[in-house]
Amino acid sequence: MRYSASEKYEIIQLVWRSDLSVRKTRAHLDIHRSTVYNGLQRYRDEGVDGLNDMKPVTDSAWNKIPAMHRTAIIDLALAEPQLSPRELAVTYADDQSYLVSESSVYRMLKALDLITSPAYILMQASDKFQQPTLRVNEMWQTDFTYFKIIGWGWNYLSTVLDDYSRFIVAWRLCTSMSAQDVSNTLDDVRAFTGIDQVKVKHKPRLLSDNGPCYIAGELSEYLAEHGMTHTRGRPYHPQTQGKIERWHRSMKNQILLENYYLPGELKAALGQFVSYYNTERRHQSLDRRTPDSACSQSAARLAA
Repeated sequence: MRYSASEKYEIIQLVWRSDLSVRKTRAHLDIHRSTVYNGLQRYRDEGVDGLNDMKPVTDSAWNKIPAMHRTAIIDLALAEPQLSPRELAVTYADDQSYLVSESSVYRMLKALDLITSPAYILMQASDKFQQPTLRVNEMWQTDFTYFKIIGWGWNYLSTVLDDYSRFIVAWRLCTSMSAQDVSNTLDDVRAFTGIDQVKVKHKPRLLSDNGPCYIAGELSEYLAEHGMTHTRGRPYHPQTQGKIERWHRSMKNQILLENYYLPGELKAALGQFVSYYNTERRHQSLDRRTPDSACSQSAARLAA
């Protein structure tokens, strides 16, 4: 039975005033031995306040992250603000050989107000293509996404991504989404890869959605002229272009954290992120390699 502080005090007074021994008094009152003796000891040490119920003290969690590692993870998050909690957890495990969960990293960052949630929602895309490519420049994914520049209106980003390595081969910031914009971006891709300067058995396939610029006859003529085939995803099924959709999400998670007042500001930010994405950002789907290293290893394998 649990007694209040006032009841414990009354019991102690009865024991002290009784002519009987403590043992006989508590037996007569039908009170447990520990209630009497613990109450007496706490009353001697702390007075009446000591008779109040004490809050239970829980032991430290067995899996609590040591302060040393917590500090190091926070320092890593501050040094690499572009990394998500999952990326931070994997990077820290790779560098320090200490496993920490994504949720633990998220809670640490959230407690310090280091988590910023973009004010928009993007559809999730599939993480695996049904017919995976086996080498670089086998298939290129392309798509547009949009940005609003304050005082200027909407600009559109045309991107071409290598399906095998996720390498951003070329990108253009455009004022429209026309077939000519797509052709101009593909001109940049052909110049960068030098695909027209070497003899290949199969030219890269182009994968896109069914937007007006991609089904236009002008683009069809361009692809035929350069010996390229065109694959379009099923309508209302964005998972077909899942890799470039995921690129949009990763890129916007960083780019949209700032406001842009000039096209040049947005273009500079995009250029910095593309460089980071291609050469520094490790992908779980690439066995923790960067797109640049995936391209290099694929080219070396083909050369051998």
